[in-house]
Order: sequence, then C-alpha cells, then structure tokens
Amino acid sequence: MKKIFIALLVFAFSNIAFAQNQGSNTNLSTYQNPIFGGDYPDPSLLRDGKDYYMVHSSFDYYPGLMIWHSQDLINWVPVTNALQKYVGDVWAPDLVKYNNRFYIYFPANKTNFVISADNINGPWSEPVDLKIGNIDPGHVTDDKGNRYLYFSNGDYIGLSKDGLKTVGDVKHAYDGWKIPREWSIECFCMEGPKLFKKGDYYYLTVAEGGTAGPATSHMVVSARSKTPFGPWENSPYNPVVRTESDAERWWSKGHSTVFEDANGKWWMMLHAYEKGFYNLGRQTLLQPVEWTKDGWYKIPDGIKTDEPIAKPKGTALPLFSLNDDFLGSTLKPQWKFFGGVDTSRFKAGTNGLEVNGKGNGVGDSSPLVCVPSGHSYTAEVEMEIEGDATGGLVLFYNNTYFSGILADKQDIITNLRGWQFPTEKNVHKRHVYLRLKNVNNNVDMFYSLDGKDWKKTENSAEVSSYNHNALSGFLGLRIALCSIGKGNVTFKNFKYTAL
Repeated sequence: MKKIFIALLVFAFSNIAFAQNQGSNTNLSTYQNPIFGGDYPDPSLLRDGKDYYMVHSSFDYYPGLMIWHSQDLINWVPVTNALQKYVGDVWAPDLVKYNNRFYIYFPANKTNFVISADNINGPWSEPVDLKIGNIDPGHVTDDKGNRYLYFSNGDYIGLSKDGLKTVGDVKHAYDGWKIPREWSIECFCMEGPKLFKKGDYYYLTVAEGGTAGPATSHMVVSARSKTPFGPWENSPYNPVVRTESDAERWWSKGHSTVFEDANGKWWMMLHAYEKGFYNLGRQTLLQPVEWTKDGWYKIPDGIKTDEPIAKPKGTALPLFSLNDDFLGSTLKPQWKFFGGVDTSRFKAGTNGLEVNGKGNGVGDSSPLVCVPSGHSYTAEVEMEIEGDATGGLVLFYNNTYFSGILADKQDIITNLRGWQFPTEKNVHKRHVYLRLKNVNNNVDMFYSLDGKDWKKTENSAEVSSYNHNALSGFLGLRIALCSIGKGNVTFKNFKYTAL
C-alpha cells in the first residue's frame, strides 16, 4: 500500500509545473525576477546533467523540504516533499549529490540533520541527527572524495563516506569579509556557506550583514582557497552582490548558490525581500555571473536584479496553478500543515478535503497553508461545516499573527489580528463560500451562498506589517485554510487568481 501511495505522489507531481515570475517578460528571450515569487528563502541548487533541482527553508510547515525540478532555471516542477517526520523549524538546507546518492543537510531544533535517497523522487530516508550544533550546513568534497560540512560561523567538520555521521573535531577556517562600519547593516551575521571547486581553487560563498533589518544589510561575499580548509582569500569584488539603497526594488540580497548551467554559463540563485512587500517573505532570484581573467566570479556589468535579464537556455515547462478542487486522492504539493502533519486528521476524496477540527482558534488549529506569489490576488474556497467546527480562510504569518474571514454553522466571523467576532449573523446553513481580496496589502473579505453572488463584509485588514522586521520569525504571509473546534470542515474548489 505504501509503494502505491508513493507512486501516486510521484505521478501527481510529475504532471505539475511551477513558475512564479512576478514581472512580465519584455520578450521571450528575457525573464524578470523573482523566479519563485513569495516565501521561498535560502535556495540551494543542484545541477545533475541537464536537470536542476532546488530546495528551500521550510520552517514549521510540513511536509517539508519540497524539491523542485527545472530544465531552464525559470520554470519549476515539484518533485516531492523530502521531509515527512516533524523535527522542528527547518532552516537553510543544502542539496547535494555524492556517489549517485542524493543528500539534504539542514539545521532544526538546535542540531543538524541529513536525509538521503537513491532517487531524487524518493523515497527519502528518515532524518538522521548528526548531533552537532550551528546552522546552515554547506557540503564540500576534496579531490580524494573526502566529505566535509561547513557552518555559518566558518567552522567545518569531516563526514563519514556515507555522509550520515560526523568525523573528527570541529575546526575553524574562515572569518568572513570585513564590512565597513559606516554601512547600515543588521549585524555581521555570516551564514549560508556554499562551496564548489573550479580549476585549482575551491570557492566559498557566504552571506553577511543580517538577513533582514535595513535594505542594505544582506550581501553576497566570496573567497577562494587551494584547499577546502583554507587559508581563504577574500574576493576583490566583495560584496559580489549587495543592495546599495532602499530605492531599489530588491532588499537584503544574499544567501547565494553559484553554479554552472548545462551550457557552460554561470549563475547564482539567491533570495531577497521586495520593497513594499516585505510580508511576502524572501523570494528566490536568479542572476548571471562571469569569471575574470584572474579567477574570480562577479556580476557582469550592466546586469541589474530588477530589470529584464537574458534567459538561460533549456526546455520550458508548463505553468503550475495554485487552484485545487480537492478531488484527488492526495494533497497537491503546494499545501503544508503548520506545526507538522497528522495524516489521521484529513481525508481527500471525491467529496473534497475533509479536515477534522483542532484547537480553539486559528493559532492552535494547525492550518493548511500555501504560498501566494503576487502583490494582489483573490483567494476563495467553498466549505461545508459539520458539528461545532469553524472553518476559515485567513492570511497567516504564524500562530500568533493572522487575519481573515471564518464561518461556523450559521454566522460569518471576522478575525482581525486575533480579535474575533461575528460580523454577519444567521446568514448560512453550514455551507458557504469565503473570499479574500488582497490588493497591495489591503484585504477585503467576502462571503457567498452560491459561489456567484458575493457580499462584502464591513471588515477589511491591512497586512503589510506581517513581516520579519516587525514580528521576527523569518516567515512570509501565507494563505491558510482552518478547521477549528469539534467537528470537521470539508474544503472544495480553492481558487487563486492573480490581479
């Protein structure tokens, strides 16, 4: 039965594709950042022949560590959720291939884990605790095939040949690049080491300056060495990438993976916040890099992150929609549960997605969430309510901060920053449609009895402050479906429409 379930998941994922370019392309030969619109931070990219795979931080949303596949670096197909077992907040992973086996190293719950698989499609192993602290593990091998993990503070440690345990003592190798004191940054905060070898040199790429804070904080820093242990020589082009002014569209650019594509061109995948839309979280961006005669990489002259850039060569995949009728036998890959997955709690079938109620409010209901990709959109869903459950459609930052529209067996309910109250009483009988309309962070709320005639409630929300600089947590605002209390809610016909 388990093999059949896995096969169904792989089949379902292989027929879905994803591209979240926010900006319109000026023509078919260019693309506009972001590559992944919305909360897709800490990208780690692996090229395997003509195929590219990418994974991001998945935090407290499970199943976690979604792997994406592309053949042109612009359009992406979800492959599988590699992490099923709950181990806590998952940060900054590193996806690698060694001896024909795939590995993801990642920090969670004050330690570092690894999962592995013979096939990128899975099945992926249970997480193995490496029993070592620090964050942002970055994998590298030397010329003899020995394996090492670097960490955010410039330390490294050896790995066993199978990559499932550490070997030897922790050693320190790199102190970073000194940031001018007059620059406005959040903190020195070196993090996100990514390593590769080209020619005679190993190259180490890190982020410095702090993930958030001022627009000019995060930056990409490069160093090289003739051994994977140093001594490291800092690049004369540092910082290779940095937001220089809050007038720019993309703020706090950093956490970069530098790689060669299948056609011999070099690129970096990185993340950044968007001016005016900090609450979308850190979005994934793509920029070309070039090599100098003296063996350093840098951004080509004339390339700007927020302007059209010539596309990489490759095969494009069809677009993926967040729309979901919930009529399949499994959840589509865009859906995650906050705080871990309880498979006994939900059932997908021919009548929609039935989710048992949990908790007493939005915050402790472990909602089902997906990532919105744009500045303005509508999201709507049909609900059938049984027992004393309450169903909801909300914009969710974490289990403390959220706003949206809900319904119990008869009333329409508003939740504004945790303040919850009936806004329309006795207007439905356990069957209702809810809609949120978000236009540049101003959110109007609607309900309908038939999915055609929509009535706006008197309540609206402004959600720009739902972001890390205000609330911490490194998260982005997500669309959430809630099933609360005693009873259950059946969700049908979820529709996401970019405006």
